[in-house]
Amino acid sequence: MKNQLILLVTLLTHLAFAHEGVELGPNGGRILEFSENETMHGEITVKGDQFHITLFDKDMKPIAVDKQSLSATTGDRSQPVKLAVMKGPNGFVLPIVKPGDWLILRFKDHQDAKAITARLEYNTATCEECQSAEWLCRCQPNSGGPKP
Repeated sequence: MKNQLILLVTLLTHLAFAHEGVELGPNGGRILEFSENETMHGEITVKGDQFHITLFDKDMKPIAVDKQSLSATTGDRSQPVKLAVMKGPNGFVLPIVKPGDWLILRFKDHQDAKAITARLEYNTATCEECQSAEWLCRCQPNSGGPKP
């Protein structure tokens, strides 16, 4: 009975969150929120075998990286793997994770700031509606089509 309940909850969660449109940034990457009031965003794109995360302000203007920091983990929850994060002039670079794995990012605007956690499932399956990778799906939730 316990296994059936777990399976049911997993299935319902997958159906509720599996296909949802995401906000895309000016470079075609996925926008992640790095603040509680939408004043700091990170746009995550893939170049080769690396994730590139560019920082943007509330008006989607690039921000120079100065005192900000980012940590990244992936892997199984019981054995998380910390990823090496390199700082660049406008963002961060880190190794790409395996398709289907979760990427957990912890962003701090400065050393004493509260960390903001952003999560991304790196789902590389192709969306049937918009033909993008699911992690970059442009479809609106429950709309059956891409965002305009």
